[in-house]
Amino acid sequence: MKFLDEATIEVNSGKGGAGCVSFRREANLPRGGPDGGDGGYGGDVTVECISNLNTLIDFRYKPSYRAKNGRPGAGKCRSGASAAEIVLKVPVGTEILTEDGVVIADLTQEGQRAILAKGGRGGLGNTRFKSSTNRAPRRSTEGSSGEERKLTLRLKLLADAGLVGLPNAGKSTFLRAVSKAHPKIADYPFTTLHPQLGVVLTDGFDFVLADVPGLIANSSQGMGLGHRFLGHLERCRVLLHLVDATLADVGGQYQTIRNEIAAYGHGLDSKTEIVGLNKIDAIPADMRACLYNELRRVSGLQPCLVSGMSGEGVNELVGLTAAATRRHT
Repeated sequence: MKFLDEATIEVNSGKGGAGCVSFRREANLPRGGPDGGDGGYGGDVTVECISNLNTLIDFRYKPSYRAKNGRPGAGKCRSGASAAEIVLKVPVGTEILTEDGVVIADLTQEGQRAILAKGGRGGLGNTRFKSSTNRAPRRSTEGSSGEERKLTLRLKLLADAGLVGLPNAGKSTFLRAVSKAHPKIADYPFTTLHPQLGVVLTDGFDFVLADVPGLIANSSQGMGLGHRFLGHLERCRVLLHLVDATLADVGGQYQTIRNEIAAYGHGLDSKTEIVGLNKIDAIPADMRACLYNELRRVSGLQPCLVSGMSGEGVNELVGLTAAATRRHT
């Protein structure tokens, strides 16, 4: 199933049914009073969060949803039937935004529901207007109109830790090495076109690791692919930053990603960060110390020497990530 993390939809709730003007017509009640019933409620458009979805692709092919109108009232004080609600199924982690960008619902738990468009109220039948001074009212009201809204659905994956780095930094290889996920791996940039999730199994503690497309300079302004997916990192507790050891300027690589994270905002720059110097199997042993010291100086952290291909240092890096995730649970 194709991954899609954003979709625009139009929702229309149903109009309320009209109230009825009716009078009793019975032989034994020659002066029978009003007996018009109320109209039924229009159908709501509701959204529900379910666990077995991980994409919004269905909403690309069906972007419009309209609930039915309520039925009108009838004689003998019979109320019209209310219309059934329409329930839209979305993945866990979906945000609902208005055209102005205001978040009206943030669905982070299975079974969570929210009303996107409220159905109109049913109109009043003439029975409602009977009084001591008006024994035979001929008045009723129409049902109120439903709501019409244009909304944006935005999926932010729920993961404990998120992999960040430049394109071809070895993030997908690392994810495959530590989980049962099978992301695409190739020797060219931007191999990862959409986020991948993997469950990492450790001693006594498991966590979900997300791999997002590689970032480049000015990603926060729309350059490259990764800018579309920075939002998936907002829910992560820990950022696992991989730096490519086969490129000389490891400090510059690190700073490029940190600049984009800071420019994006939304609290990403304040998240706990773990740094890994990746692909160390591809460089001579005498260069490791030099690259390690440069990355430590620029980041202010103790990097892990790791290779997703050979497995060197992988357990240590997974252990540090698991410990950091556990602290923020």
